[in-house]
Amino acid sequence: MRNLRECVLIDGVRSANCRAHAEKGWFRNMMPDVILTSVYSALFDKVKKIKPEDVEAVYVGTSNQSGCQNELARFSWLAGGFPESVPQNHVNMQCPSGMAATEHAARAILADEGDIYIAAGVEDMQHVPMGHSMEWPKRLFEKYNMNDLMMGVTAEKVAEVYNISRKDMENMAYWSNMKAAQATKEGKFKREIVPIEGEKEDGTKFMVDTDQWIREDITMEKMATMQSPFKPGGVVTAATSSPLSTGAAAMLLMERNLADKLGLSYHLKYVAGAMAGCDPHVMGIAPIPAVKKVLARAGLKIEDIDIWELNEAFCSQALAIVRELGIEENAPFKNVNIWGGATALGHPLGESGCRLSVTLNTIMKTERKDARYGCATLCGGWGIGNAILWENVHK
Repeated sequence: MRNLRECVLIDGVRSANCRAHAEKGWFRNMMPDVILTSVYSALFDKVKKIKPEDVEAVYVGTSNQSGCQNELARFSWLAGGFPESVPQNHVNMQCPSGMAATEHAARAILADEGDIYIAAGVEDMQHVPMGHSMEWPKRLFEKYNMNDLMMGVTAEKVAEVYNISRKDMENMAYWSNMKAAQATKEGKFKREIVPIEGEKEDGTKFMVDTDQWIREDITMEKMATMQSPFKPGGVVTAATSSPLSTGAAAMLLMERNLADKLGLSYHLKYVAGAMAGCDPHVMGIAPIPAVKKVLARAGLKIEDIDIWELNEAFCSQALAIVRELGIEENAPFKNVNIWGGATALGHPLGESGCRLSVTLNTIMKTERKDARYGCATLCGGWGIGNAILWENVHK
């Protein structure tokens, strides 16, 4: 019988999340392969005992795998000058792609298929917009009205079905930005953000080390004047939606006994992951069954989780999740997205599933050292969701 194996998170890093905009985005002239390999290099710089050639495999999540993101996992590794002997697997699960990549790597360690893995996520929504070069199966049109499955439309549907008010969504967006701005000012993200050269609007080059989308001047009054682009008289606006973004994140995962043998420090170990599906018309609520699954697998309850990182694709679906699961009711949250969420930090689709765990790790290593369990979760287009559970090894 094999010895019981555990997977631990040695460290995680990410780029800043920048606007996906051809004129205003700080990474507008940076291709996603460069951002991703910059993150890899920073990860190896932080964990100097591990060399690129020591890695068993690299799992990379990307939502839209077309254009310059086609086979990006392998291409970026080779273009970055990393060892040809190390294989990559490009993972697609829409927005939860980076989380799926993390789970694949963790499970490979638990299954004794390897000891050292990189799990990553990357998305460039400027150079590869949502739906770019996609061809829908014709049979989908027989089952669904595709216009009803557009992301913003589903967010409006969630608000309707779960009775989420516009005021509550705007309150959540306000606090997401305020908390992200405060965390940034206090340097809380410095442990995880890798400075990468970008450009200001006037072309001035500078090292990008803060998320670009955070709105410090947001007010409830301003948000109240905005119109919904998704539905006449709708309640979901740009202020309560995650903005189009570009970014990458990566984590080094390792078998615990080997990490101890090498004298590497770590704070979290992987407990379990769970994927789930739901009606695509309300795609944003898929984390509800995903969280229930992962907690059941671990024998835990909602109240056992000390810290939550919940992707705010839209404030309507994020509020529906925290309320339906019985976590909290309204922002400002005590244990959910305590450094802000995607409405402020940005949501580079396939990157976010990895970024959530990177930030969760940073929070639990610094501000919430006494927290025992942390859970990250997010929804994805077409009605899928994912949840991942981590445990503090020092508790």
